[in-house]
Amino acid sequence: MEKKHKSYNGVLLLNKPAGWTSHDVVAKVRGIISQRRVGHTGTLDPLAKGLLVVCVGRATKIAQFLSGHDKTYEADICLGMTSPTFDSEGIRDDQTPAEIADLRLDQIESLLDCYRGTITQTVPAYSAIRVDGQRLHHLARKQVEVDLPEREVEIKNLELLDYTKPRLRLRVTCSKGTYIRSLADDIGRDWGCGGYLANLTRTAVADFHLSEALTLEEVANRHADDSLQDSLLPFDRALHCGALTVTEDFRSGVLSGASLTRRDIAAVEGDFMAGDSVFLKDTEGEVLAIGKAMVAANSITDSAHNGHTLFDYIRVLN
Repeated sequence: MEKKHKSYNGVLLLNKPAGWTSHDVVAKVRGIISQRRVGHTGTLDPLAKGLLVVCVGRATKIAQFLSGHDKTYEADICLGMTSPTFDSEGIRDDQTPAEIADLRLDQIESLLDCYRGTITQTVPAYSAIRVDGQRLHHLARKQVEVDLPEREVEIKNLELLDYTKPRLRLRVTCSKGTYIRSLADDIGRDWGCGGYLANLTRTAVADFHLSEALTLEEVANRHADDSLQDSLLPFDRALHCGALTVTEDFRSGVLSGASLTRRDIAAVEGDFMAGDSVFLKDTEGEVLAIGKAMVAANSITDSAHNGHTLFDYIRVLN
């Protein structure tokens, strides 16, 4: 039987297994669906597992709008040992654990409070960040010393889930670019005994949740039974934007990036302001482009805008 979907378009929520790089997962999805236009919106370390947001087909053109979202993790920190990689990969078999000071619950909360809000992190030496054109982990393995860059990040929520010596379990919601490995190392140093990231699961990216994600096996099975497209989020569900529906006559104009004026608009969806991201849709509901609204939703039909362009294109999604 011929498949309904010879190519897929949409956002795939995927449950990445531990031990795979994000690139490995993208390559596997490409192989399953025989489609090249596949990309992720935010790397997970190989040892981490959990939610990876993957764009497929035309959705790769909206990846830039999905990459800056806050992320939520559940992290296990093992106290008493340090790791040059800040995770279990760098733990030596002959390492002797340090003594772990007994802290009361209020003392642990006080320690964690130092990391709530906006903080400055030092990028791990074993990371993919480039310095002078070379990735830090390549330089670290060659034992080349460099000044590690710092970045400002925001820890929006830091919740103690459990502490059973030597394991500290946390839930962390943070801004883009936060290294949970660095957080584990910093907390261990503040405790006075060292610590490293033993396990990490990404449970959410913005409003996307791990409970909604498919395993690679499920992706393969749904592709085989021709139901995978139904599991992909369409553009307007993946991005919470307002929308302008264009007239049928103007549809081809969108695809060529023509200026949008009041007479080309058939309907307005959502309560957006000037400067907000909005979609352009056709009368069938297909998303054609994404860009910035030049005026607020409630004034689109104002006669004062006659002849003025109302939309600034960012990407045409054909």
